[in-house]
Amino acid sequence: VQLQASGGGLVQAGDSLRLSCAASELTFSSYTVGWFRQAPGKEREFVAAIRSRSSGGNPYYPDSVKGRFTISRDNAKNMVYLQLNALKPEDTAVYYCAAGRNMILSSVSYQNRYQHWGQGTQVTVSS
Repeated sequence: VQLQASGGGLVQAGDSLRLSCAASELTFSSYTVGWFRQAPGKEREFVAAIRSRSSGGNPYYPDSVKGRFTISRDNAKNMVYLQLNALKPEDTAVYYCAAGRNMILSSVSYQNRYQHWGQGTQVTVSS
């Protein structure tokens, strides 16, 4: 199983980006898919998750990004996206996608609940 995150780049504050996560040998609709980010010198933090289709497929966000980030899934393409809007310099980080099976709602923000991880894509927001 491999996850591939892409779409990062260098943007200005206020701009938008769409990150993509592709998977091989894994069907996203059967997994909870999460996005995490890690800024230099900081711990990796949760930014979004979308539950499996059988669990309702609902998205979840921490307050820090709610209203600016949107996670979505395209089942036909087996892709998960993270739309980043109104970017701020503090959003600068490496963004990772991850997938986990049989995750209860309270666990979606915990990175150790995810079994599969992508390699990360860099997002840099200049002021």
